Amino acid sequence: MSPVRVAGAGLTPFGNVPERTGRDLFAEASTIAFEDSGVEREDVEAVFYGNFMGELSEHQGHQGPLMAEAAGVRAPATRYESACASSGVAVRDAVFRIRNGEADVVLVGGTERMTNLGTAGATEALAIAADDLWEVRAGMTFPGAYALMAQAYFAEYGGDREGLAHVAVKNHENALPNEKAQYRSEITVEDVLEAPQVSSPLGLYDSCPISDGAAALVLTSEAYAEEHGLEAPVAITGTGQGGDRMALHDRDYLARSPAASEASEEAYADAGVDAGDVDVAEVHDCFTIAEVLAIEALGLESVGEGISAARDGRTTADGDTPVNLSGGLKAKGHPVGATGASQIAEIAALLAGTHPNSEFVEGATTGVAHNAGGTVASATVHVLEVIP
Repeated sequence: MSPVRVAGAGLTPFGNVPERTGRDLFAEASTIAFEDSGVEREDVEAVFYGNFMGELSEHQGHQGPLMAEAAGVRAPATRYESACASSGVAVRDAVFRIRNGEADVVLVGGTERMTNLGTAGATEALAIAADDLWEVRAGMTFPGAYALMAQAYFAEYGGDREGLAHVAVKNHENALPNEKAQYRSEITVEDVLEAPQVSSPLGLYDSCPISDGAAALVLTSEAYAEEHGLEAPVAITGTGQGGDRMALHDRDYLARSPAASEASEEAYADAGVDAGDVDVAEVHDCFTIAEVLAIEALGLESVGEGISAARDGRTTADGDTPVNLSGGLKAKGHPVGATGASQIAEIAALLAGTHPNSEFVEGATTGVAHNAGGTVASATVHVLEVIP
């Protein structure tokens, strides 16, 4: 299968900018992506756009054509919604559109505007990614849901809050040189353990922030890249998607992520690689326990061993397989609809040697991006490789 080239990528800074609209944020990200790619806007044949809570945060549906207009593109546009995996799913469909020969150039990305809702409003909006009838009405929020997953993990495999704290410390350290990151501040294990509890065993520093931001990618076919002489050394060579039951009480597992395992197996097979080939990963660490579950689902750590990976240095910047060199959702931020596309942008930059943390993966050829929705009822995994 022909690889799909990442011709350009654009990110806004992630953070707290309640005065900016979603269309303003996506216009900025897409402008950066086009400038990075060297692709003309008129060559775009489709726009795939991820967004989760636009109806709640901006009273705005039908966002596909609106965001195409903001990007300065006249092409059919579709909005994708899969909770926090919205733009991961959008990227997957963009890959298929190009592979199938139906398009040579696709603009894909996503945006979320969240901070204008305030903490209570954003928490309520995020909660609708859970089962309203059986979870939300009972008072379930995502900190509570992931706390239950953490408790289940500790009960089944061992580990403790200190193991999770090392995940937070690692990702904050990785975010320090990343100008797009929301939190560029160093923290210690003691800071994490002494922070206010959110939902036991998770505390304030185990949780990602509420964020505003946008991400955009210009993806092209191999033929288009060659014909136009594009400098696009990184390609998406594998894509996978998995699913699980929505509500936690209906799951076969609380301490595993079957949807992510399915997605990674499909993506690895699609790319013709396996977990041992992965040099660097960006995973969906909305909470510290989520990174632990993700690296096990991706096969980067054995089941039950992920809790010690950051503490023992296996996933740190100088470890065997660095994870979340961007700072992850934990420190870079999590504007929900933008996250999946932003992870692709980070891996592409790391592999191309243009990321502020590329020094830690010099010579790396293979990376993965893992994007999850809700409590991982949906998940996408993409394999990126350096292609001569």
